[in-house]
Amino acid sequence: MRTKFDEQLEQLHVELIKMGSLCEEAISLSAEILDGLSKREIEKVGSLEHEIDQMERDIETRCIRLLLQQQPVAKDLRAISAALKMISDLERIGDQAADIAELSPYVTDIASQSKTQIKEMAKAAVSMVTESVEAFVKSDLKLAEQVMQKDDEVDQYFIQIKEELLELIYQKEVDAKAILDLLMVAKYFERIGDHAVNVAEWVEYSITGTHRSDEHHAQA
Repeated sequence: MRTKFDEQLEQLHVELIKMGSLCEEAISLSAEILDGLSKREIEKVGSLEHEIDQMERDIETRCIRLLLQQQPVAKDLRAISAALKMISDLERIGDQAADIAELSPYVTDIASQSKTQIKEMAKAAVSMVTESVEAFVKSDLKLAEQVMQKDDEVDQYFIQIKEELLELIYQKEVDAKAILDLLMVAKYFERIGDHAVNVAEWVEYSITGTHRSDEHHAQA
C-alpha cells in the first residue's frame, strides 16, 4: 500500500513540474512583450493559460484521491495540502502571463530604458517560479528560502521601472495611457514574484510543518 502511495506521490511531483514548466514558458513568452508579440504568440500564451487551468483541476483531483484513498502520515499530509495551495498560485501565474501578453499591442511602441529592466524583472520572476517548484520536489528548504529572498530583487525592479515611467509622464514625452499599460505589465511581473514566494512558503511548510503566517500570528 505504501509503495503505491509513494508512486502516486511521485506522479504528483511530475505533474507539478509540468505545471511549473508551462508557467515558465508562458512568462518567458510574455516577457518578449516590448519586442512586440505576434497574434500567434499572444494566442500561444492564452493556450498555455488554459492548459495550466486544466492541470490545476487534474492535480487537485489527484491530491483529493490521495487523501481519501490512502492513509498518509503527517509529513505526507503536509506535502499534499501544500501542493493544493501551490497549484492555486501557479494558476494565477498563468493568468497574469496571459494578462501581460494581451497588453502587447498597447505598449510595443514605447521606447524606454524599462525595456531592459522589464526583461530582467521577468527573468528573475521565471527563476523564482522554477526554483520554488524544484524546492518542493526536492524538499529543499534552502532553495525555498532563496526564492523568498529573490523577491526583493523583483520588487526593486518594479520600483525603478515605476519611477522611470512616472518621470516620462511628467515630461509628457509619451502617451500617458501607454505608460500606464506598461506600468501594469511591471505590476503583473511583481505579482508573479509574489505567487512564487507563496509557493516557496508552502514548500517550507511541507518540510517543517510551520507556515510563516503562523509565525506572524504568534508574534502579534
